[in-house]
Amino acid sequence: MNLEISPPDDAARTRARRRWDSIAKPLGSLGLLEAALCNIAALTGSDSIELRPRTVLVFCADNGVTARGVTQTDSAVTGVVARELARGRTAVCRMAREAACRVIPVDMGIRDFPGFPGVLNRRIGNGTADFTQGPAMSREEAERAILAGMELVREERECGTRLLAVGEMGIGNTTTASAVTSVLLGVAPEDVTGRGAGLSDSGLLRKLDAIRAGIARNCPDASDAVDVLSKVGGYDLAGMCGAYLGGARYGVPVLVDGFPSAVGALCAVRICPEAAKAVLAGHVSAEPAAKLVLQALGKRPLITAEMRLGEGTGAVCAMPLLDMALSVYRDAYTFSEGGIPAYTPQ
Repeated sequence: MNLEISPPDDAARTRARRRWDSIAKPLGSLGLLEAALCNIAALTGSDSIELRPRTVLVFCADNGVTARGVTQTDSAVTGVVARELARGRTAVCRMAREAACRVIPVDMGIRDFPGFPGVLNRRIGNGTADFTQGPAMSREEAERAILAGMELVREERECGTRLLAVGEMGIGNTTTASAVTSVLLGVAPEDVTGRGAGLSDSGLLRKLDAIRAGIARNCPDASDAVDVLSKVGGYDLAGMCGAYLGGARYGVPVLVDGFPSAVGALCAVRICPEAAKAVLAGHVSAEPAAKLVLQALGKRPLITAEMRLGEGTGAVCAMPLLDMALSVYRDAYTFSEGGIPAYTPQ
């Protein structure tokens, strides 16, 4: 997989930091918002920052492990929500409207989905297999899904997009995300597995049993993120992984949404550490492992609101914060303009 991802541009980061430090305010007083714009400058190679147009890509796919009773609802819900995403009626659609953000639902492998106007077809397969019985997908399918995510970012960049958010919709994907996390971080499934969309105690036990069974049966290689994705992951996770790699390759910052979205970023960084330069943490999900994954990525969330809806909602919520930061960065008066002695680090 030829990724061609360069290191971040430290000179551009330094120029952005100097701009922040010239503004008449206490140094570093906008905290993570300042750091986010500096990181975007380092990614794009320019301290002239643009955040519009922007898009949230919602990767949709079904997971065969739902056959193990790990979810409240069956896989038919994935297709229903994909249609509502295309109609503009879901939570992220309403939030994205307020944030001046386009929503693009992407069918990576919704089970028995015939297609629908407004749902982008990037199908890899008709849902993954039940990973308790064997690999979720082949390695070739995992690679195709990753490349599909990268290609989507290239297309968006060519259309002028300057900021992306990555979300997902797929019944069963907190199970796959927990399995991938358990392997990549070398932690026990019970330490990274939550109730998803409200599982009962017995449902949580079934979810844990399925994750343990999938890992034991498939023996995923923790040193090879593509192998882990293929054996206990999902098409949506692999597509999101590709989106972060694409962001790094094509110079488009990508906001992480919730737990599965963060796992996609973790996979991308394990495949290519330089991909981290494109990753911005929009929020930290209420799912138990979300904070752990962001810590592994070395990313600090802009928002801590105990959200766990998915679809890209948390990432889209962070966009107005970045807009406000950019307005200060571009247009606030400087120390010299105000005739004020510049602050210096003490």
